Amino acid sequence: MPFPIILSAPSGGGKTTISKHLLASRPDVGYSVSATTRPPRGDEVDGIDYHFLSPGEFIAARERGEFAESAEVHGKLYGTLRREVERVLQSGRHVIMDIDVQGAVQFRRAFPDSVLIFVLPPSADVLLRRLQGRRTEDSGALLVRLETAKRELASMDVYDYVVVNGDLEEAVHQVSAIIDAEQLRRPRAVTRLGDRVAELVQGVERGIAALRTQVEA
Repeated sequence: MPFPIILSAPSGGGKTTISKHLLASRPDVGYSVSATTRPPRGDEVDGIDYHFLSPGEFIAARERGEFAESAEVHGKLYGTLRREVERVLQSGRHVIMDIDVQGAVQFRRAFPDSVLIFVLPPSADVLLRRLQGRRTEDSGALLVRLETAKRELASMDVYDYVVVNGDLEEAVHQVSAIIDAEQLRRPRAVTRLGDRVAELVQGVERGIAALRTQVEA
């Protein structure tokens, strides 16, 4: 059965890039489009990259219980719409999302079957270079992101897995391997293979009955 996969990381950790690679390489993975009150960047498209909402629209949707999780990050609101998650799961695909730490905890309460993966940069220097290389924020905004990163790094113990993104290809491979392994775990495997297990049990019971007949004869 399909399940949600949550990637979290400090800004610049590479969670969004990893998500995009998995979406391109795995047909069994789909993306839940998040909602945000921040303005679009560059060539971002509403409904594809994010659902861009006004603060009023976001708050009204949250009060109606439409979000599986929501949080304020760097002064902007972000959230995952329940209908987006269910849309992907009902299509038979795992849903992959990049969500901040505070949102990931909320999301697991809404979808307990979720797999949480924390993506680490290989070093603080690399993280800083990645953030500075974006050139999308001034020094004040960059400082806020680094303070947030410090808090997020202290929350790794709530995650099921940690992947170090020093080499992108290897990080993508590791996350993909986690998805494969989780598909085999109970209760997912039991649910998916239930009919086959039932057939095996019936076959064993027939064998037992036949042997008992021979012994009794």
